[in-house]
Amino acid sequence: MKKVSYLFLVLCTMFLVSCDDDEGSTSMLNLSINGLEDLGSEFAYEGWLIVDGSAVSTGVFTVNDNGNLSSNFFNVDQNDLNNASSFVLTIEPSPDNDPDPSDVHILAGDFSNSSATLTIGHSSALNNNFSSAAGKYILATPTDGMNNNENSGVWFLDLTSGSPSTGLTLPTLPQGWIYEGWAVIDGTPVTTGTFSSVSAVDNAAPFSGTMGGPSYPGEDFLNNAPAGLTFPTDLSGGMAVISIEPVPDNSPNPFLLKPLVASIPSAAQDHFTYNMNASTSYPTGTASR
Repeated sequence: MKKVSYLFLVLCTMFLVSCDDDEGSTSMLNLSINGLEDLGSEFAYEGWLIVDGSAVSTGVFTVNDNGNLSSNFFNVDQNDLNNASSFVLTIEPSPDNDPDPSDVHILAGDFSNSSATLTIGHSSALNNNFSSAAGKYILATPTDGMNNNENSGVWFLDLTSGSPSTGLTLPTLPQGWIYEGWAVIDGTPVTTGTFSSVSAVDNAAPFSGTMGGPSYPGEDFLNNAPAGLTFPTDLSGGMAVISIEPVPDNSPNPFLLKPLVASIPSAAQDHFTYNMNASTSYPTGTASR
């Protein structure tokens, strides 16, 4: 009886070991990421393993107001995890019927042994850490004529030479992303429009006057004030911001990627060129297998 029981245990052990070697076995992927934000109900984050050049989903998660992931651990195919060369994090519609990754790649990293360091600068993410970003801006309202409400508009240009010139130094963004300018007025961020070129007009002018503005990103806050604000206004004491926005974008507020930020002086002068500060705060993380 004992010999039979021993033989049975040996066979069971062999069976379990054999099962562990099957293609269908899974392993755990651990994500530790800081700096992400809540995307709302229409979008979610999704992880991807890059295996032999193909993307394999590791699962979808959300982030709460405190930046905590709804899940840090994901069961994935063991062979896929072992053979993955890199990890990519994307932003996807929710619900999402497309089995492939979107164009909005926010973090990525190459596996070195058991882990991958995730950054925005990886070639499979935004391909730039924005350390060379620089910016200048002026306060003026060219669409309202000269000497009218001059502190009620912000334009991302440089007037130090006496003539308008490009005020922003920013890299070209990959597909899935676009820049957007902002003025923070009494604590409320108000868009100046999205743009791809730093030396051309941006894509909207919802608040400007009837006269033409300069061929640079910016906005005059003269008409159609959002609820709780009154235009014209005085931007002194507020903020000027350049953000990087996902496409599509469902939020009326700046996204978490803000390469340039400036506090507008409380006694700001119109038509004076002010500098913007480059940000060093971006999401980072680790994918471990």
